[in-house]
Amino acid sequence: MRRKRRRKENRGNKLGVLAITVVALLLLCALFVQTAQLKEKEAVYLQQKEDLQTQLDAEEDRTAELEQYRIYVQTKEFIENMARQKLGLVNKDEILLKPGTE
Repeated sequence: MRRKRRRKENRGNKLGVLAITVVALLLLCALFVQTAQLKEKEAVYLQQKEDLQTQLDAEEDRTAELEQYRIYVQTKEFIENMARQKLGLVNKDEILLKPGTE
């Protein structure tokens, strides 16, 4: 009778160990799947970060150009150029030459 009892206990222990092993393997698989998904998301986020950094750099360059243009617009040279181009004005000491008709 003792042998039968021990066999039943051993079977119960073996089934318990097997059940725990199966659960541990399932958890391990779930962990691997989650890790793979997180790595994919990380790659997407890194690409977005690079794209946004590129856009930021471009906008900073554009801001610098606009600042230079803003400073140029406030100069006397700009005002004279606009007066010549838009209004056809000349300085007092300049002589305007027109092409002759033949």
